[in-house]
Amino acid sequence: MPLTLKFDTELSMSNTLTTFPLNSLLKRLFAEADAATSPAIAGLSRAEQARMMGSKTEYLTFYSLLKDLWLPVSQETGTLLYMLARSMKARNVIEFGTSFGISTLHLAAALRDNGGGRLISSEFEPSKVARAREHLVEGGLADLVEIREGDALATFATDLPDTIDLLLLDGAKSLYSDVLTLVESRLRPGALIVADNADQSPDYVERVRSLRNGYLSVPFGEDVELSIRLG
Repeated sequence: MPLTLKFDTELSMSNTLTTFPLNSLLKRLFAEADAATSPAIAGLSRAEQARMMGSKTEYLTFYSLLKDLWLPVSQETGTLLYMLARSMKARNVIEFGTSFGISTLHLAAALRDNGGGRLISSEFEPSKVARAREHLVEGGLADLVEIREGDALATFATDLPDTIDLLLLDGAKSLYSDVLTLVESRLRPGALIVADNADQSPDYVERVRSLRNGYLSVPFGEDVELSIRLG
């Protein structure tokens, strides 16, 4: 118990996540995300939505229909991202799926509190890229983040850090395994991979839960798969 109390005290004294301006910004953004609607997606049946979500050829069309939805991580998952990045002293982070930047802000806050670093995020929807950049400026974290606009299969194909400490997968679910393949050779031993809504990407889950593929992986909470790259 004393160790926990000490950690909590130290964290509260130097914690970008829970102090102004980021704490009030995130509170507002989560409220906006909860209120967002999408008439375009409402016209599709659940079966059609599921089919398009699992497609490796229609994901651009599907997520274009979702451009008005924020699709954020939960508040709990956002806090988890911050905690993981802080605890491992992450310096190089890759994020697949920026959306409006809520998860990006959590990860960038951890980099700030770690003393600096680089977060490379990818988002193909231009309107979301613009808003996410605005939010990063408002949160005082824009200097730590590079958002690459376009399909992650192209944006992550070049100019990545030699070593990656943490990878967040929160974009098109059908591409989780493909994105992992792109960055896998740069994941350092002990690197963490956080996959949000991983239950919608069964091929990815099968891959990281197989020890022969070099990962140790467990479901975490209701919708997150947490994996570590073995040395």
